Amino acid sequence: MPVLVMKFGGTSVATPDRIRRAAKRVGVEVARGYDVIVIVSAMSGETNKLVGYVSETSPLYDAREYDAIVSSGENVTAGLMALTLQEMDVPARSWQGWQVPVKTTSTHSAARIEEIPTDNINAKFGEGMRVAVVAGFQGISPEGRITTLGRGGSDTTAVAFAAAFAAERCDIYTDVDGVYTTDPRISGKARKLDRIAFEEMLELASLGAKVLQTRSVELAMRYNVKLRVLSSFEEQSDDAGTLVCAEEEIMESNVVSGIAYSRDEAKMTLISVADRPGIAAAIFGPLSDAGVNVDMIVQNISEEGRTDMTFSCPTDQVLRAEKALADAKARGDINYHDLVADTNVAKVSAVGIGMRSQSGVAAKMFKTLSDEGVNIKVIATSEIKISVLIDRKYMELAVQALHDAFELDKAA
Repeated sequence: MPVLVMKFGGTSVATPDRIRRAAKRVGVEVARGYDVIVIVSAMSGETNKLVGYVSETSPLYDAREYDAIVSSGENVTAGLMALTLQEMDVPARSWQGWQVPVKTTSTHSAARIEEIPTDNINAKFGEGMRVAVVAGFQGISPEGRITTLGRGGSDTTAVAFAAAFAAERCDIYTDVDGVYTTDPRISGKARKLDRIAFEEMLELASLGAKVLQTRSVELAMRYNVKLRVLSSFEEQSDDAGTLVCAEEEIMESNVVSGIAYSRDEAKMTLISVADRPGIAAAIFGPLSDAGVNVDMIVQNISEEGRTDMTFSCPTDQVLRAEKALADAKARGDINYHDLVADTNVAKVSAVGIGMRSQSGVAAKMFKTLSDEGVNIKVIATSEIKISVLIDRKYMELAVQALHDAFELDKAA
């Protein structure tokens, strides 16, 4: 039988009643003739509670035990979902990551999936099981220890299973009914997209859109897994939600598909750095080693052998960045006059595959912001996106103005 993967997030399985609602959706797909692999998150709030217990017990915890504890929330949900399906006379059983097994690297709390053998689950499908309920977010290391995949790891688990089992589709059930042209909480004109290309979704996810986890979109694009994002709380039709698919499957799209934003950004500037070969590597190497996620980079014109280097990073990584650069300076690897951090900025981005063939997008974006009195601090571009750093107090104004300027409330 064809395989369908269905993933339910924490809000979708927050209570036994919501688990029953999700199980009914699974039952509908079984009745349609699918063998179903259900990936579940922990019940809403459960993982945070478990993390709190760990921190209270052992501030300098053993990462292996941390993973053993925080992964338990998904195990509970998987068991409850399997029991609920059995009560509905749907042949189902739960699977923990090690039972499949989901083989991962040994990097605890941030492991990456290396392989998902299909033999065990396929054997049970052959014996009459119709639904495999798999605990998301977890796997097993080569050393035989439980691992977790990091924030949003259940999305990644779902896409990885869809790729491994050559599933017809991977449905991600969440608390929103699809992917919107921008955050509906900021713009009342935000429009739900019927389809969006993998590359656009990847950019939107990495730039602040919270609908899908970035790694899950990367996997879907690599293995051409069709993703559908839809709500657990609304009645569904066959064309509900948003389909994330290959660019070739989209007939027409706007030049710009969406406006994304990230509120928690910081702009950091190294003042008066020696302008010499290798200076960029001397700066960004230590930042990478410290786990600082650098995004936008701008180097000023050199004067008398000195230059300024500006980059952006998440606000919660500022202290880590400052320490890494101070240590590099103390070692003599770099020499700078001062390091200035501005934590009152936001990143706003326009994304669209139509930018490849359409000129004037940057000019329109910059003029729109200028007309609203918004000053641009840093600019970064790629083939399908333009991002700017601006003062955080103007973020919502900028998002609304750009959404209107590119007429994203209208379909192509």
